[in-house]
Amino acid sequence: MEQRAWRFSDDRGQVAAAAAAPPIRVLAYIQAGATLEDLGIRPVAVFGSFHDGPLPDPAKSGALPLDDVGYLGAGGDLTAEALLAVAPDLVVAVSYGGGQVYGLDAEVAKQLEERVPVVVLDVGQARTAARIRARFSDLARSLGAPAEDVTALNTAESRLRAAAGRAPAPRVLALSPAGPDEVHLARPGAWPDLRDLVRHGVALIEPEEGPGTNWLTASWRAAAALRPGLVLMDIRSNAAPLEVVRADASWRALEAGARIVAWNPEPPGSAAAHAAFFERVAGALEEPRGTA
Repeated sequence: MEQRAWRFSDDRGQVAAAAAAPPIRVLAYIQAGATLEDLGIRPVAVFGSFHDGPLPDPAKSGALPLDDVGYLGAGGDLTAEALLAVAPDLVVAVSYGGGQVYGLDAEVAKQLEERVPVVVLDVGQARTAARIRARFSDLARSLGAPAEDVTALNTAESRLRAAAGRAPAPRVLALSPAGPDEVHLARPGAWPDLRDLVRHGVALIEPEEGPGTNWLTASWRAAAALRPGLVLMDIRSNAAPLEVVRADASWRALEAGARIVAWNPEPPGSAAAHAAFFERVAGALEEPRGTA
């Protein structure tokens, strides 16, 4: 039986095509690769962004078996030759709007597209978490994966709504540690997963107006003054580690008055990953500590 050509229209409106159906050697940005792994498509290799280092970020890699899936490096260290060395027949990248390939130099991205089909999916603030999940699911199904099971996500959403509705409801602050003196406070509207928390009734704190579309950079004292009862803390490797920020007395006061929940601002765009995040937040809301 003759195989039909594989085609997929990405979020730039561009059609990626392959002569065979479907491609099987997928190279992906690490967040996209972790998503595809959750959906039943294992990439042959992944790469990081300019925020990443020579080793894969455990927060972004999700359930990827990194002993089997190669990590090719990140950002400015990446060349088209290094990426093409794994002989991909499809590259899956992400964008934060405007269609630009995130994590690669524009010239490297251009050279890739001249040699291999490239699919770019938008994970930026213009997209809802549901839309991100749907687009990755569409891609995975086109590559031969079964339909995504959303049972755990539905259960987690129900638990989250119930937990968010309990009184007293703690105020929730999402942040990324910048160092011993500074912290980036997330603007909830800029992050699809945080918008989902708000949609389910979680009381996220909106930082004051100021520079920064996604974050407001402030002191730890300013963060502690917001008196959150629950803190969603960025656990990516580019965030300052706890042993650094614990040198600040305001962080220690904040930590003493709030539950701390791990938050990955670049989660896999899968129902399984979003369900796990909602379950963590719901568990913290069910047993609040500190001020409400």
